[in-house]
Amino acid sequence: MIDLHAHVVLLDSLDSLGDDVVHVDEGGPEGQPPSFRVGDYTLDGVQYRDTPFSDVGLRLRAMDAAAITFQVVSPNPLTYLTHLDADRAARFASRHNDDLAELVAAAPNRLGGLAQLPTQDPQLAAAELVRAVDDLGLLGAAISTDPGPTLDDPAMDALWSTAAALDVPVFLHPTPSGVTGSVRDERLGRFDAELWLGFAHDEALAVATIVLGGVLDRHPHLDLCISHGGGATSWVAERLEHAARTRPWADDSLRLEGAVHERLRRLWWDAHVGGPRALAALIATVGSDRLVGGTNLAGWDQCTGPAHGDPALSAVLDVNARRLIRLDGRRDRGT
Repeated sequence: MIDLHAHVVLLDSLDSLGDDVVHVDEGGPEGQPPSFRVGDYTLDGVQYRDTPFSDVGLRLRAMDAAAITFQVVSPNPLTYLTHLDADRAARFASRHNDDLAELVAAAPNRLGGLAQLPTQDPQLAAAELVRAVDDLGLLGAAISTDPGPTLDDPAMDALWSTAAALDVPVFLHPTPSGVTGSVRDERLGRFDAELWLGFAHDEALAVATIVLGGVLDRHPHLDLCISHGGGATSWVAERLEHAARTRPWADDSLRLEGAVHERLRRLWWDAHVGGPRALAALIATVGSDRLVGGTNLAGWDQCTGPAHGDPALSAVLDVNARRLIRLDGRRDRGT
């Protein structure tokens, strides 16, 4: 199985930021759970040190146990750090990507990496993506669904055009809203709802922004993969289509029959959606030809079989993953 949804925590890189940005608490002897604080958000109960998140040997053993043959590791979404000063974020991204390249080089036949980018400044992000791909050998990038500028902001075209020219994918994953200092809804603080309900909202909003904001129209060769199957996208896709056909702000090209659906099918979708019913709804909405496997290995919601026991679907996920991360070579865009 090829796994495209797995995060890495590079503790030396994080230490370079200082305790004012990221604070790691290893927990206490009396049952106090470990915690990880970024901004105003604290994640409790997930251990990073001496786990597959930070130890490559433990990761490889966990991959073997889960029958994962190749895994693409991406930055911890709590540390996209879109709220930092752009220069500081760029320095961190450079350090992070150097360390990430060193990690994947320890097992190049088993691991690949997606770069951290300072997306609050898309020009800096584009430059770091070029360095990460051309100099470090990383396979693309992973960014927040709320990267600073909106995903369809013209400023982001610098990053999108660079990814398309390099012929590498970009993986989009939400960040809990408290990380940036502004909590969207205090009710999401209960039951860890930021991590499942908040993420489903952000992913569906990202899809809507990409489709309705014309990102795919401006960048027809851009490959974007949305985490967790686009969150609530499967459930709101028909309403999205109806809005595009009827609301006054919609571009004429989106009013055509099937226009929104065609754009949805040009995105890529992480199959780490929580269970077989959600996966069936996603496939019914967007098909399976751009669906890729993900596990969130060692995370709170780890799954070991994104195809849920369907060997034919598992084979499809792997074929798709090879296409998305160019395991058989990048395509010639003539650029």
